[in-house]
Amino acid sequence: MSKPVTIIMIEDDEGHARLIERNIRRSGVNNQIIPFTNGTAAVNYLFGSDGTGLDQKGHALLILLDLNLPDMTGIEILRRLKDNKYLKCAPVVVLTTTDDSQEIKRCYELGCNVYITKPVNYESFANAIRQLGLFFSVIQVPSAAI
Repeated sequence: MSKPVTIIMIEDDEGHARLIERNIRRSGVNNQIIPFTNGTAAVNYLFGSDGTGLDQKGHALLILLDLNLPDMTGIEILRRLKDNKYLKCAPVVVLTTTDDSQEIKRCYELGCNVYITKPVNYESFANAIRQLGLFFSVIQVPSAAI
Protein backbone atom coordinates (compact mmCIF):
# COMPACT_ATOMS: atom_id res chain seq x y z
CA MET A 1 0.00 0.00 0.00
CA SER A 2 1.36 3.41 -0.92
CA LYS A 3 1.83 6.19 1.61
CA PRO A 4 -0.34 9.30 1.37
CA VAL A 5 1.22 12.13 -0.60
CA THR A 6 2.31 15.18 1.38
CA ILE A 7 2.10 18.47 -0.50
CA ILE A 8 4.96 20.84 0.22
CA MET A 9 3.90 24.40 -0.67
CA ILE A 10 6.72 26.92 -1.00
CA GLU A 11 4.97 30.28 -1.45
CA ASP A 12 5.96 33.58 0.17
CA ASP A 13 2.72 35.46 -0.57
CA GLU A 14 0.30 34.62 2.27
CA GLY A 15 -2.74 35.56 0.19
CA HIS A 16 -1.65 33.26 -2.63
CA ALA A 17 -0.88 30.48 -0.14
CA ARG A 18 -4.37 30.71 1.39
CA LEU A 19 -5.99 30.81 -2.05
CA ILE A 20 -3.96 27.80 -3.20
CA GLU A 21 -4.78 25.71 -0.14
CA ARG A 22 -8.48 26.67 -0.10
CA ASN A 23 -8.97 25.80 -3.77
CA ILE A 24 -7.01 22.56 -3.58
CA ARG A 25 -9.34 21.58 -0.72
CA ARG A 26 -12.39 22.63 -2.76
CA SER A 27 -11.32 20.20 -5.45
CA GLY A 28 -11.53 17.37 -2.91
CA VAL A 29 -7.85 16.92 -2.08
CA ASN A 30 -7.43 16.28 1.64
CA ASN A 31 -3.73 15.47 1.71
CA GLN A 32 -1.52 17.15 4.27
CA ILE A 33 -0.19 20.49 3.00
CA ILE A 34 2.96 21.79 4.66
CA PRO A 35 3.45 25.49 3.86
CA PHE A 36 6.74 27.36 3.75
CA THR A 37 7.10 31.11 3.20
CA ASN A 38 10.77 31.05 2.28
CA GLY A 39 13.25 28.78 0.57
CA THR A 40 15.57 28.32 3.54
CA ALA A 41 12.89 26.76 5.77
CA ALA A 42 11.66 24.56 2.91
CA VAL A 43 15.17 23.35 2.03
CA ASN A 44 15.91 22.66 5.71
CA TYR A 45 12.75 20.56 5.94
CA LEU A 46 13.23 18.72 2.65
CA PHE A 47 16.93 17.97 3.06
CA GLY A 48 16.77 17.33 6.82
CA SER A 49 19.23 17.89 9.61
CA ASP A 50 22.13 16.26 7.79
CA GLY A 51 21.40 17.97 4.45
CA THR A 52 21.21 14.73 2.47
CA GLY A 53 17.46 14.36 2.00
CA LEU A 54 17.60 10.95 3.65
CA ASP A 55 14.91 12.04 6.15
CA GLN A 56 12.40 11.96 3.26
CA LYS A 57 13.26 8.41 2.21
CA GLY A 58 10.05 6.46 1.72
CA HIS A 59 7.79 9.54 1.84
CA ALA A 60 5.67 10.54 -1.14
CA LEU A 61 6.03 14.27 -1.74
CA LEU A 62 4.56 16.67 -4.25
CA ILE A 63 6.15 20.12 -4.30
CA LEU A 64 4.42 23.37 -5.23
CA LEU A 65 7.18 25.87 -5.88
CA ASP A 66 7.07 29.62 -6.37
CA LEU A 67 10.13 30.94 -8.20
CA ASN A 68 10.21 34.38 -6.58
CA LEU A 69 11.14 33.87 -2.94
CA PRO A 70 12.67 36.39 -0.54
CA ASP A 71 15.85 34.44 0.32
CA MET A 72 16.66 32.24 -2.69
CA THR A 73 15.21 31.49 -6.08
CA GLY A 74 12.87 28.63 -6.80
CA ILE A 75 15.34 27.70 -9.55
CA GLU A 76 17.98 27.00 -6.88
CA ILE A 77 15.55 24.81 -4.96
CA LEU A 78 14.46 22.97 -8.11
CA ARG A 79 18.08 22.32 -9.07
CA ARG A 80 18.91 20.95 -5.60
CA LEU A 81 15.81 18.73 -5.55
CA LYS A 82 16.51 17.20 -8.94
CA ASP A 83 20.19 16.66 -8.11
CA ASN A 84 19.34 14.77 -4.90
CA LYS A 85 19.10 10.97 -5.08
CA TYR A 86 16.28 10.83 -2.52
CA LEU A 87 14.19 13.75 -3.77
CA LYS A 88 14.70 13.78 -7.54
CA CYS A 89 11.55 11.74 -8.26
CA ALA A 90 9.27 14.09 -6.29
CA PRO A 91 7.01 15.88 -8.77
CA VAL A 92 7.57 19.64 -8.78
CA VAL A 93 4.83 22.00 -9.90
CA VAL A 94 6.19 25.49 -10.49
CA LEU A 95 3.43 27.96 -9.69
CA THR A 96 4.62 31.51 -10.29
CA THR A 97 3.83 34.89 -11.82
CA THR A 98 6.78 34.61 -14.21
CA ASP A 99 5.74 33.85 -17.79
CA ASP A 100 9.11 34.42 -19.43
CA SER A 101 9.68 31.71 -22.05
CA GLN A 102 13.38 31.34 -21.13
CA GLU A 103 12.49 30.82 -17.47
CA ILE A 104 9.84 28.24 -18.40
CA LYS A 105 12.34 26.38 -20.61
CA ARG A 106 14.96 26.48 -17.87
CA CYS A 107 12.55 24.99 -15.30
CA TYR A 108 11.65 22.11 -17.60
CA GLU A 109 15.31 21.49 -18.40
CA LEU A 110 16.02 21.28 -14.67
CA GLY A 111 13.23 18.73 -14.25
CA CYS A 112 10.06 20.50 -13.19
CA ASN A 113 7.00 18.42 -14.04
CA VAL A 114 4.45 21.19 -14.55
CA TYR A 115 4.86 24.95 -14.98
CA ILE A 116 1.84 27.14 -14.28
CA THR A 117 1.74 30.91 -14.56
CA LYS A 118 -0.49 32.37 -11.86
CA PRO A 119 -3.37 34.25 -13.48
CA VAL A 120 -3.61 37.88 -12.34
CA ASN A 121 -7.40 37.79 -12.01
CA TYR A 122 -8.57 36.34 -8.65
CA GLU A 123 -11.33 34.15 -10.10
CA SER A 124 -9.05 32.81 -12.84
CA PHE A 125 -6.37 32.04 -10.26
CA ALA A 126 -8.88 30.24 -8.01
CA ASN A 127 -10.19 28.22 -10.96
CA ALA A 128 -6.66 27.28 -12.08
CA ILE A 129 -5.88 25.98 -8.58
CA ARG A 130 -9.11 23.97 -8.43
CA GLN A 131 -8.12 22.37 -11.74
CA LEU A 132 -4.65 21.68 -10.30
CA GLY A 133 -6.33 20.03 -7.29
CA LEU A 134 -8.27 17.75 -9.63
CA PHE A 135 -5.00 16.86 -11.31
CA PHE A 136 -3.48 16.06 -7.88
CA SER A 137 -6.36 13.72 -7.12
CA VAL A 138 -5.51 11.42 -10.05
CA ILE A 139 -1.71 11.49 -10.43
CA GLN A 140 0.54 8.82 -9.01
CA VAL A 141 3.50 10.05 -6.94
CA PRO A 142 6.50 7.83 -6.15
CA SER A 143 8.01 7.63 -2.69
CA ALA A 144 11.44 9.18 -2.21
CA ALA A 145 14.19 6.72 -3.15
CA ILE A 146 14.77 3.87 -0.77
